[in-house]
Amino acid sequence: MEIMSKRSKLEEIVLIIIGVFLLAASVNMVYEPIGMVTGGVSGLAIVIKHYTKNIISGGIPVWVSNTVINIPLFIVAWFVLGKKYIGKTLFATVCFSVALSIVPRVNLEHQDLLLAAVYGGVLGGIGLGLVFATYATTGGTDLLSAIVNHYIKHHSVGKMLMVIDGTIVALGAVVFGLQKAAYAVIAVYITTKVMDSILEGFKFAKLAYIISEKNEEIAQEILTDMDRGVTGISTMGMYMRKERKMLFCVVSQKEIIQIKDIVAKKDPKAFVIVSDVREVMGEGFIEYRQ
Repeated sequence: MEIMSKRSKLEEIVLIIIGVFLLAASVNMVYEPIGMVTGGVSGLAIVIKHYTKNIISGGIPVWVSNTVINIPLFIVAWFVLGKKYIGKTLFATVCFSVALSIVPRVNLEHQDLLLAAVYGGVLGGIGLGLVFATYATTGGTDLLSAIVNHYIKHHSVGKMLMVIDGTIVALGAVVFGLQKAAYAVIAVYITTKVMDSILEGFKFAKLAYIISEKNEEIAQEILTDMDRGVTGISTMGMYMRKERKMLFCVVSQKEIIQIKDIVAKKDPKAFVIVSDVREVMGEGFIEYRQ
């Protein structure tokens, strides 16, 4: 049983499509209708739409600006970063533009800016989490940050992204006011937290330390019935000065229940410690990627 094995191409495509549609919903149903700019190319597109209302009826659609701005970024990235880098990101970006053109512009919360920040943050966080889980991005400022970092290596991609997105949020403050910009910062914070939770949810596991007089029987049942590896670590109880083996086993969150049942059945007096593991790499868990 694997927590997160290497996904098939189809699974990654499905995750990307679901993710970009949720992200598009946050833009079309929350941010754009109320003028809340949370950074990114989509945020810049919201500003462009506002400024072009007097030129084109309704302004230039967000999906059009998102597409036009990303085209030169991908051309530059192709030559600077290589085609391998932009493969899935190109697909995700195209899907995002399509989603922006399809998802209806419906104002979910036109009065309460705090609720709007929460709605947008949750939708966007889940969407980005699903896309990032496939090791792709939606292009835009992420791609621009990577390009700039290629030439200015003493600043990380994260710092570059913060500066670029911060500039776009500041532009949004000038256009739509400081109050909406303040709530945009809240939305960004919620997006980050939700996105991290989504990504960590794929990686969480449980670590069990088992100290028992019947460690051989417990280990054998875990190996045969659960098909999980177990490591025996030599330990010494400092009170009794007695050497014994301590079992070390990493399993999924669901499997920890079975571990505890096995231990309780074999040795009700066993000492068991269970802790959370944020990420596990190796056989049976997350595969290493080059």
